[in-house]
Amino acid sequence: MTPTQTPDVLARVAELLRDAPVDQDGALWRLDRGGRQLDANLVRLAPHAAIGAHVERDLDVLLFVVEGAGRLDTDSGPLDLRPGTVTWLPRDSRRSLSAGPAGLVHLTVHRRRPALTVRGPAAEPEGGESACLLHRLCPECGRPAAERDARYCGRCGTALPGDTPA
Repeated sequence: MTPTQTPDVLARVAELLRDAPVDQDGALWRLDRGGRQLDANLVRLAPHAAIGAHVERDLDVLLFVVEGAGRLDTDSGPLDLRPGTVTWLPRDSRRSLSAGPAGLVHLTVHRRRPALTVRGPAAEPEGGESACLLHRLCPECGRPAAERDARYCGRCGTALPGDTPA
């Protein structure tokens, strides 16, 4: 282990939730240490917000419910989510997530995606969306887009990641 890879307290969830504005949704915290093998995100969904159905082709995801309640819809049926629930989402499984009337705060953890590399021509497209759907979070205000094809934030109008203005 190098000196930069030492165990450390990265966040205190109760403090993050206490200090975040009540109406702030989206990513409240992200694991950002260099050289890591994992990605983790603490995400708040507003009351009744949803992340549409999608399939993660490459990664298993662990989802831990911190606060609030909601529902995870899978091909094998709905799963009720409440504080303390730990859910395994195997790769290639279809899922959608919806928050209940009090919203939903959850932590997702998955293996880190490899860095982007230059590929040869005619690479086969890979299906699925990002395990944590961070590409649908506004980089300016952190609000998640409710629509799969949203190009701009519905709150502040900022272009979402990966979009290029027409």
